[in-house]
Amino acid sequence: MQWRSIVVGLLVLRVLLNCAVWLVFGLGPSWGFDFPIKFTFNLHKIELLKDGEGATVKSNAWAQQMYDNRNPQANTCSKISGNSPKKSYLSFFQEGRDEYDKKYSSFPAALKVKMRGMARDMFYFGYDNYMKFAFPEDELNPIACEGRGPDVLNPSNININDVLGNYSLTLIDALDTLLVLGNVTEFHRAVKLVIDTVSFDKDSTVQVFEANIRILGSLISAHILLTDPRHPFGDIALKDYDNELLHLAHDLAVRLLPAFENTSTGIPYPRVNLKKGVPPDSINETCTAGAGSLLVEFGILSRLIGDSTFEWVARRAVKALWKLRSNETGLLGNVVNIQTGQWVGRQSGLGAGMDSFYEYLLKSYILFGEKEDYRMFSAAYESIQSHLRRGREACNEGEGDPPLYVNVNMFNGQIMNTWIDSLQAFFPGLQATKNPFYLHVGMDILESLEKDTKVRCGYATLHHVVDKSKEDRMESFFLSETCKYLYLLFDEDNPLHKSESKYIFTTEGHVVPIDQRFREKSWEDQFPCEEPNNEPPANISNCERIPEERRYGLPLKSVYMRQIDHMVGLS
Repeated sequence: MQWRSIVVGLLVLRVLLNCAVWLVFGLGPSWGFDFPIKFTFNLHKIELLKDGEGATVKSNAWAQQMYDNRNPQANTCSKISGNSPKKSYLSFFQEGRDEYDKKYSSFPAALKVKMRGMARDMFYFGYDNYMKFAFPEDELNPIACEGRGPDVLNPSNININDVLGNYSLTLIDALDTLLVLGNVTEFHRAVKLVIDTVSFDKDSTVQVFEANIRILGSLISAHILLTDPRHPFGDIALKDYDNELLHLAHDLAVRLLPAFENTSTGIPYPRVNLKKGVPPDSINETCTAGAGSLLVEFGILSRLIGDSTFEWVARRAVKALWKLRSNETGLLGNVVNIQTGQWVGRQSGLGAGMDSFYEYLLKSYILFGEKEDYRMFSAAYESIQSHLRRGREACNEGEGDPPLYVNVNMFNGQIMNTWIDSLQAFFPGLQATKNPFYLHVGMDILESLEKDTKVRCGYATLHHVVDKSKEDRMESFFLSETCKYLYLLFDEDNPLHKSESKYIFTTEGHVVPIDQRFREKSWEDQFPCEEPNNEPPANISNCERIPEERRYGLPLKSVYMRQIDHMVGLS
């Protein structure tokens, strides 16, 4: 009888062990049992155990540096595909999905329609009030319902004067948004107003970067959309249009060229007077994004008009910054002296002061097909993933902190701070996820803007996101970027999404087609390259084998003399 008791005891023990395993694997709650103790189970850990007992798990805390460079794209927060071997345990137990997963895993079609309408109404409320109360001034003061121009009484107020130049900024910046919303009639009216009223012959000192992305980029975009027969917006041809927007763009770019003079590094001065050139009291310091984010607009202009000058100076600035990166980390700082090439700001990150430098390396390659741009972007991306990214590998599963890109010292990769600014949001755009979560984010942003920034005549700037204190200012990018992107986020049937042609957005949100003509350099026909000894690799111009000055046509001094002649002809 004693041996029977032992056998029964062993059987009972085995049953208890099986029950324990059953509970740990989470089956109990999924079958309707409610236990006060919550168990977690990580399938990825099991996979690690299968690989061998000698494996160790690296800590994924933000405070620890990550150096896994085997695949730069493996650390992005893209949506996990159906073929991926890693799956969240929630996908196996649908009844056990938490509220977060239920809310963000889909976005109803009817809600998209509602949000699209809200974004459209938001744009027109701001645009109509600008035209009613502010035009032809640069911006709208939405609380006082009046226009705003440069602060002539306080020239040191660069927060205003860097952007506003007495050239109807908001109207120009909003041109292609009107097309995105399908309003061809108002687009035509706005184009005619710009042609008839805007001049850049102004005694205004503006930031080169802001004038480039907001004004030059918008003029080029609107001109291309007006004249490109393959555009996706239907018949938008404007009767008697004679390339006036392109001429305005060329005129503005010529007025920005003096910023590239008298700089020993080739990195431009941050500000220029549209009539007089670089101010005598101009500082010698500029941010990486400000100096290195001119290539898309300047490059397109060069290829549209057949003049290499603008692309040459912009590309020279990018190369000068690239040469100054750290030999140890491959990172760049955020502020540099344009004469000495010394880094004044050694913080390296993805936010303000650096964001669009990385963005334009990739977009320049997409537009112009220059392999050097892609090589620089790839190397920069690898350095970013190695030294700035902290946290676990996957976004929504696994142990460790959620992923975060921190700010580090460019020379050693040590963390300087972990705050994030709004400009850092561009980076996921380069990683393109198709995750419905971001539709919910867009809805939250849209509803918050409507609730907290809408005032009598437009949308005000918030000084503080907690106490909601407001500044009486509606910046031009609210119409050119914010409303446009929110509208396109919810308008899946927009012609831009459906078009067979491909487009990119500039860093100010202006629409530019990916066009074969932007991969051609008409000036090479005028200044042919020397014949190489061997065939070069595909897509690499033979001109890469000769000095830049000859490749782009003229020495810089000769270029300026030619542009001065152009300026005299305008006056």
